[in-house]
Formats: sequence, structure tokens, C-alpha cells
Amino acid sequence: MKFSFASLLLAALAVAACDTKTATTGETSISSATVEAIAGPDATSGTAATAADEANAVPAPSPGAIPASKVADAAGILARPQVPILCYHQIRDWTGRDSKGAKDYIVPVAQFKAQIKMLADSGYHTVSPDQLYAYMTTGAQLPSKPILLTFDDTDLDQFTVARPTLDQYGFKAMYFVMTVSLGRPRYMTKAMVKQLSDEGNTIGSHTWDHHNVKKYQGQDWVTQIEKPTKTLEDITGKKIIYFAYPFGLWNPPAFPELKQRGFVAAFSLAEKRDQNDPLFTIRRIIASGYWSPRTLHNSIVQSF
Repeated sequence: MKFSFASLLLAALAVAACDTKTATTGETSISSATVEAIAGPDATSGTAATAADEANAVPAPSPGAIPASKVADAAGILARPQVPILCYHQIRDWTGRDSKGAKDYIVPVAQFKAQIKMLADSGYHTVSPDQLYAYMTTGAQLPSKPILLTFDDTDLDQFTVARPTLDQYGFKAMYFVMTVSLGRPRYMTKAMVKQLSDEGNTIGSHTWDHHNVKKYQGQDWVTQIEKPTKTLEDITGKKIIYFAYPFGLWNPPAFPELKQRGFVAAFSLAEKRDQNDPLFTIRRIIASGYWSPRTLHNSIVQSF
């Protein structure tokens, strides 16, 4: 996720927000044939209008509206093919100050636009986390070639660059907000976060200052989870029920703590899902700044 603690923190987060592992885990992948079976024979490949129309044609209930008796157990959830989920951080051109490692998290503007165009041209349709949850828990129908786009850490370019780019193709996304940075230079404001929510995107919690969940003790759950989540609920006027682990790092003791605070699912990175609680270890891959559209496409196919 200039010698003050806060400035050092934000600088570190800009280049080291998450683990960069993108290797295939060996879990069940979602093939084109399976996608057709999920989406039905009317699946189309997509123009911007088709992407928006088809995604909107598959509404999802809120997780709270799904009866517990209809929710699959862990084995049932793990048996379903995984939906591809991408994780983005900064969308800006590289500078001479960017290290080789940092460039994994920084997607140049032209490269990002080319990646999103590839997704649209390849017939992908963005889904909401509610649609993903309904699919994972009940097998609910999804659009053809579903994909979930996520953005971590509240960077300003996610609003100024990513948002209008996604709008061109009727795409929506999920934004995991780290509240310590709200309103600071190069980060989104509260008004921007509300606008994203009002426009049909989903806002998720990403802690106060990107502190590693595996190290939480006592009051940390209030400082890092409860208070930031309440801040986001006040901004959006909506219940916040999805969480992303800083650095993608999690441990099983975190699951009951998150559930106790109203979360229904949590997102990690490329490691295998927990076999007992896959909803709290939903896999994503980082969309690297080094990847061409073709490489991104291949990584999606190989990783999911």
C-alpha cells in the first residue's frame, strides 16, 4: 500500500502494496466451454453496449438476501470453476525513480488502456462482487466470459484514468479503499469514492494504513477494520461487506474477526484458497505493468 511516518508509509505502499505471484495454483480453471454452460447459449462477444447490457441482464441478490440453506459448503464452492479477478494499483507512466519491482504495480496509461480494450475485444464482461458471491455460493448464472476488476490503495489515477477508460466499454469495478490516504496528494478524495459508488462500482475495505492482517492484536481490529469500514459506509451510504488483505496476506484466525464485523467475503492474491473457507480467500492476480495485452490474456487463462 519527507521523513515522517505517514509519508514513508504512503511511499512504501505505492510500490509494495501486494505480492506479485501470478502462477497457476492447480485449482479448477474456468474454460470457455464451462462459461458457455454457465451463461447459456445466448452468450455474445462484445461491443461496449453488449458488455453492459449482458452484465446488467444477470442481476444478483445482495448476499444477505440469499438464504443460508441455499449457500454451498466449502467443497461445493471449491468445485465451481474460478472466475478471473484482476488486481490493479497505480495507472501512470513509469519514471526514472521507479524500481524494477515497483513497475509490476505501475501500469503505464497506454498499456492499461490496451489491456482493457483487449478484455472488451475478447468478449469479457465485468461482474460485481455480489454476482460473484451469488455464483460461488449458489451457482447463479453469470454473463459470458465473466471477469472482476479490482483496484487497491485509493490512488488518484484509478479515478482520473481507470474510471473513464472502463466507462468506454461499459465496465464496472471494485475499489478497495485504504482510508488513511483519502484526500492526500495523488490519492482519491471522499467525494471521488462516493462518485464511484454512485456510478455503480463497488467500494470495499482495505484497512486504515495497509497494516498486515497476520499481525493484528486486540485494538488493531478496531483501528484497521472497524473504523475505516465505518468511514466508507458514511461516505457511500452503503454497507461495506467485502475486504481485501494488504499484501494479499491472510491467516485463518482473521476469518471469524472479519465475519464478526459484517464481511461476507475477502480477497487475497494468487495463493491457493483456504480449503475450509474459500469465501475469505478469493484469488486475484496482479495485472503487471510489464504485461502486454496478449500476456495479460495468457495469464488470465493460465491462472484461472
